Amino acid sequence: MSEIALRMVEDADLDSLFEQMRDPESVHMAAFTAKDPNDRKAFDAHMAKLRASPEVTMRAVTHDGRLVGSISSFIMDGDTEITYWIDRSVWGRGVAGRALALFLDMVTVRPLHARAASDNLRSLAVLRNAGFEVVGTEVSYATGRNTDIEETILRLA
Repeated sequence: MSEIALRMVEDADLDSLFEQMRDPESVHMAAFTAKDPNDRKAFDAHMAKLRASPEVTMRAVTHDGRLVGSISSFIMDGDTEITYWIDRSVWGRGVAGRALALFLDMVTVRPLHARAASDNLRSLAVLRNAGFEVVGTEVSYATGRNTDIEETILRLA
């Protein structure tokens, strides 16, 4: 069985995270991404802001010691939300589900909210398996697809 772990994001992780977050298939699936996933300067500024914010809890996700993504919680419009990004090379191996379970043990704020493109069935399944319930949908502009799409909104009580 492979080991999934969370740790603090380190400066040395940024190159790998940048590459993961600009993978075209991953960007399409995530849909709600950076305006320009190839803009390294914007990525670095965004990561610096997140890592410095007391309202953000961000962790690196490792699989057998190898960096394979990140998971974070943040406050938006008064609600605590989570987001995660898992490298496509480990999709379908249970990494997202295990990382989310570890993160939920660490971040005990409830309710906790999450959002995913409604056609991102794997991510929605990961969230539902962790106890999140669908509370609605909305149509929003998805920069990763350059169009409006339906987004599913979930809540963990």
